[in-house]
Amino acid sequence: MKRKRILIFACGLMVLSALLSALCRSSSRCVSAVGYGEIPEFGFSPRLFPEGEGNAARDFGSAIADAVEKVMPSVVVVRTEKIKIKFKEDAFGFISRVPKQLTGEGSGVIIDRKGYVVTSWHVVESSQQIEVVLNDGSKFPARCVGHDQVADLAVLKIEAAGKNFSAVEFGDSDALRVGEVVIAIGSPFSLQSSVTVGHVSQKGRRVQILPYEDFIQTDAAINEGNSGGALIDVDGRLIGINTAKKMGDQEQGVGIAFAVPSNLAVVIVQSLIRQGKHEWPWVGAFFGTLTPAQNKFGEASSAVISRVWDATPAARSGILPGDLILKVDGSSVRDEHDVRRIIYNHSVGERLVFLLQRQGKRQPEIELLLEEFPGETF
Repeated sequence: MKRKRILIFACGLMVLSALLSALCRSSSRCVSAVGYGEIPEFGFSPRLFPEGEGNAARDFGSAIADAVEKVMPSVVVVRTEKIKIKFKEDAFGFISRVPKQLTGEGSGVIIDRKGYVVTSWHVVESSQQIEVVLNDGSKFPARCVGHDQVADLAVLKIEAAGKNFSAVEFGDSDALRVGEVVIAIGSPFSLQSSVTVGHVSQKGRRVQILPYEDFIQTDAAINEGNSGGALIDVDGRLIGINTAKKMGDQEQGVGIAFAVPSNLAVVIVQSLIRQGKHEWPWVGAFFGTLTPAQNKFGEASSAVISRVWDATPAARSGILPGDLILKVDGSSVRDEHDVRRIIYNHSVGERLVFLLQRQGKRQPEIELLLEEFPGETF
């Protein structure tokens, strides 16, 4: 009789448990029998604040993403093939020429809808074949239409008849300020379409890796393969061409990279497209810099005419060695590098206005015609 009661009780518990389970399944909010609380429903949480309001970090990130999205179709991978001859000596002392095929990869920027691409000269130097890879993966052959070793720039032409390409918008690198945010886009270590963000660390840098340098220094990461890629501002305008030319071990730095300013690049690129080479301009004078201690007519450093060549625009205009240079093309100058930068940002055949000071007295403005630098450049 006792066993029968136990069996009836157990069956009752089973029926009650089944009823409770059925109730839980039918309820949208089921509380567990052991009291651990509600079973959570998983999903994406909504934004706590409207997008673009009250969150400076989100606004900054959106601005960077917008700039990258604008420029990315204009940044390409530049792949090259070249043959390098190596000399090999056999066991009998005979020397033979052994050709070796080398492949390389860099970056480039489309600057014209017709398919002109600017890149670094050292990326395509001595190449027998050049291929350009667009951001969407499309591949096209390309040829080099001209190069300039002084600034390490080259222009390629994508060979795709009738096709229009997405061209980058140029910005004013002279207006760029130290501390501004900049974005580097390229293909470091064959990682296509890589984006890094940094700041303008300084302008007008000279680090003795090129004959003429007026680099933008940035802490945005630029590595091997980034050469020829884009340095842009937060509005998506090109303000520099990245260079990652190899430096000696003692010269390498962490967080230091360089780019050719866009204002210089655009002048050189236009020359290369027109005539396959760039003519570096001059006025027939060399310049120097007076320190504040040397400048008896002022308390600041100043650019000065150090030498004038005969039968040149400077000589014909009456410029004399020792004249201080106050302004060129309406811009104040502090040293010889400022003067050269303004001159090199113009082309042969253009005119520049110089404002000089002689023996403490301002002279009337002088207009000089830019001529091609004679002989070997730099």
